[in-house]
Amino acid sequence: MTEKQKRFEELASRSNEKGYTVYSDFLGLAEISEYSSMRFSVPTAIWGGYDDAERCVVCFGDREYFSDNSDYPINCICIKPVSQKFADNLTHRDFLGSLMGLGIRREVLGDIIISENCGYLFCLDTITDYIIQNLTQVRHTTVECSMTDKIPENVLPQPENNEIIVSSERLDVIVASIYKMSRSQVLPLFHTEKIFVNGAVKQSPSATANIGDKISVRGYGRFIYNGVLRHTKKDRLVISVDVF
Repeated sequence: MTEKQKRFEELASRSNEKGYTVYSDFLGLAEISEYSSMRFSVPTAIWGGYDDAERCVVCFGDREYFSDNSDYPINCICIKPVSQKFADNLTHRDFLGSLMGLGIRREVLGDIIISENCGYLFCLDTITDYIIQNLTQVRHTTVECSMTDKIPENVLPQPENNEIIVSSERLDVIVASIYKMSRSQVLPLFHTEKIFVNGAVKQSPSATANIGDKISVRGYGRFIYNGVLRHTKKDRLVISVDVF
């Protein structure tokens, strides 16, 4: 059992013994995969601040103790340049680098969504005030931070529906087609555990995608598999995917 799995067991036991809900830090894809492979003595749920978030917090405990996702200890901070006119073109790396430069652990930070040169950061409530008070610069740009109750809907990542032609529904075939890679380039991604299906690591290139599968390829992006639409005259498959 890994250290992270031991930590999950500890949180589940605490919830079971004390009779209240407890929460993990933010988990990345590999950690979510470890969590997904386990069974616990209490109910669990997972949330990252918005639907389809990549980094998420796990709740251990009976859901009767809370009514909705608003009970998760997650806040959203809007980080925007004081003057857009003189601001750098800010990237995800810029925002994350500035936050890490404040000595903040990655585990307390969730996704960062960029829109119109502003960053929307999901973080644990325990670090919110510190970030708002201390994050004043991203790259060479002076910024101001404020907590927002709800991220604007137009800011959230919107998938683009694509139809692609493939020879089969094998995962390696689909991933290669979406990201314009050769099969030989895709195989190492499976072997190094960079392919995740519904939060669980997938090491078999020959595994078949199922309708509704949410597939993440670390370093490239993620997509939802919608299934086969039709066959071509050469009996190849036209499939539908929503690519983020």
